[in-house]
Amino acid sequence: MTETPLVGAYLEACRILSIPQILTEQYPKGLGPTVPELGAEGLKPHTKTSFSMLTESVESSLKSLGDPQQVILCGIEAQASIACTTYDLLERGMEVHIVADAVSSRSQTDRLFALSRLKQSGVFLTTTEVVLLQLVQDAKHPNFKEIQKLLAHPSPDTGLLAFYSSL
Repeated sequence: MTETPLVGAYLEACRILSIPQILTEQYPKGLGPTVPELGAEGLKPHTKTSFSMLTESVESSLKSLGDPQQVILCGIEAQASIACTTYDLLERGMEVHIVADAVSSRSQTDRLFALSRLKQSGVFLTTTEVVLLQLVQDAKHPNFKEIQKLLAHPSPDTGLLAFYSSL
């Protein structure tokens, strides 16, 4: 499985900016819990067996957040949970942004084809740095310096550049 080290930066930015986060875990009893390296401590995971994250408990969380119309997704597996969730969100008329360098799959082939198909379906593919800068909009934002620290180190090679022309 390709690594998603940028998920941690994205989650930290959400905490800094007070952006609500929803964490799901695919069958943790068999696959294990969310790894601590992602920095998801403090988030209560919604366990699931379906590939889509839109479970009853997640739907309830979305309602309590005022039924947002835009969603930013990151995580694993691009061809399963990310894809199924995205199609469910699009079906509800929501705008979906996928942080491509914070999404992985067990294979680069599955990741590439999933991202390509998702883009064809109308989602917005973005990167961690792009989405974080769009969230603050201006260097005068009160939290810009904290976000800038998250972007201080160059992003690791996520293996997507070689495939970019295919996306």
